Amino acid sequence: MGNFLESARENVGFLMECLGVFALVVLLAVGLERLLVRERRSVSGARRSALVAMFSAVGAVLMLFDFPLFFAPGFYKLDASELPVLLCSFYLGPVAGVTAEFLKVFLKLLMKGSSTAFVGDFANFVTGCALVLPASVIYHARKSRRSAIVGMVVGTLAMSVFGSVFNAVYLIPQFARLFSMPIDAIVGMGTKVNSHITSLSTLVLYAVVPFNLLKGALVSYLTFLLYKRLEKLLFQEKKSV
Repeated sequence: MGNFLESARENVGFLMECLGVFALVVLLAVGLERLLVRERRSVSGARRSALVAMFSAVGAVLMLFDFPLFFAPGFYKLDASELPVLLCSFYLGPVAGVTAEFLKVFLKLLMKGSSTAFVGDFANFVTGCALVLPASVIYHARKSRRSAIVGMVVGTLAMSVFGSVFNAVYLIPQFARLFSMPIDAIVGMGTKVNSHITSLSTLVLYAVVPFNLLKGALVSYLTFLLYKRLEKLLFQEKKSV
């Protein structure tokens, strides 16, 4: 907790930007839910809060179990923390999903702090929302097995495209600034593990794009396998996917 607060004080400006993005994402989720979600589950406020908290906590724990990939620099680590968030959004809707995504990252920071000056944690939130928002909106607009699959495919592609552009334009330069590192040094970290990485654009192409595609595919596959089983286990009502 002390390390988290100390790091927060050192990166106040960046944290303000993060909170601003969070507010915009919440507003987007609220708007999409009101416009496109046709059917909402009747869940009490207390039960909704408890479920969001539960899924967030599971996601935070899963964030602690990450591992690097052979084709990307070590600061890109794969985890399955979007799985409970996507499940939450499928059950309760886009706003609940975005809330769970934020709480997941916040709880992880309280437990472990940040080794990337919050850049990696911010990236996890933003790219996670890029997966969860379109997937849950498409699913809730017309609930069916097909819409769930289409939503997860669209979400995976959205996360890959948006995550790649966001890394190139904002996240990697921000990481370089906060750590007082030239971007060439970050590219060099990628070159050590993947000889195809020779510039910022190739870092995005050969590391960020496949990373997001792999994560989206993994989370989507696990969600497809687990959603109905968890619905039967955790929720009394039963509706067809």
